[in-house]
Amino acid sequence: MYDLGSLPPALNGLLFMAAAAGVWMAGFRLASYADEISDRKRMGQALMGLVFLATATELPEVVTTMTAAMAGEAQLLLNNIFGGVPMNTAILAVADVFAGGAAITFYPRKPTPILEGALLILLLSVLNAIILFGEYALVWQVGAGTCFIAMAYFLAIAMLRQYDEKDAWLAIEMPEERVDAPVYPWRVRLEAMPVSGLVMRFAAASGLILICGVVLVHTSSALAQQTGLGQSFVGATLLAATTSLPEVSTTIMAVRLRAYTMAISNIFGSNLIMLILLLPADILYRPGPVLAEVDATAVFAIVSGIIVTIIYVIGLLIRSSRTIRGIGYDSIMVMSVYLATITGFFVLR
Repeated sequence: MYDLGSLPPALNGLLFMAAAAGVWMAGFRLASYADEISDRKRMGQALMGLVFLATATELPEVVTTMTAAMAGEAQLLLNNIFGGVPMNTAILAVADVFAGGAAITFYPRKPTPILEGALLILLLSVLNAIILFGEYALVWQVGAGTCFIAMAYFLAIAMLRQYDEKDAWLAIEMPEERVDAPVYPWRVRLEAMPVSGLVMRFAAASGLILICGVVLVHTSSALAQQTGLGQSFVGATLLAATTSLPEVSTTIMAVRLRAYTMAISNIFGSNLIMLILLLPADILYRPGPVLAEVDATAVFAIVSGIIVTIIYVIGLLIRSSRTIRGIGYDSIMVMSVYLATITGFFVLR
């Protein structure tokens, strides 16, 4: 791809914003397509959000991570992955504003999101332990730790799929998920569309996200050099924020459609996918095991991701409907932790 570092910073900034806008608009429709497909195929919202919607909204991270790995930019790809975990989780705090009078963690009917959060905490903790004890190269300079995390991810997905089908327990005090859901004219048109058409639109929106993701990684890399902020800070903040735009738009739309379980599973699922991206990134990164390049910013991002996930798991267990100005207590805590995390990123840059 053309070296964007030779372009003026202002032009790179415009390209960056244009790509971010494309990601935002495509992501906004993904939730509606996914929700309609879920209804037609009688697929659980937790599974739809965890696997299909999370995979589609993670396409910018896939592109940016793989591109940065092939370019040998370890700090950019690692801090984009790990910085994206607390960033994505903070999106739920933003979506909580649209949750309809109660905290977003009050609504899910099944405990599947709790298990998703617990498994995410487990994998993040194991990842920190691997970083602490050091990564070991296996075949073709691929690290043992990234291989272990990838295997653990697939085991977690299999466990979640089996658990979601069991209906282990249901909450007693439970409002309807779609009470007073707003009616959008374009959403009415979706209801008359065949499933094949919905799938094609879902794929088209995903393709737009993929293309815009390529532009995002190259412009962010150029801006990191031109502004002097460094790849660690830009990867953990600017790049992580823009590649999280599909999660922002899809999560907000899912909440507005009263698909609360899908919204939460989308975020937890996206964070789980973040971790499996380490393996292909490690394969493409030729200097050595990619986890050997982890810096203090990345470790701090992992710790922050564990904290914000624990807060929401506790919120899902307590299921309090109480809010402050329409935002749940857990969401307020998560947003506070994330703002402190951003400050920490700046200090550690």
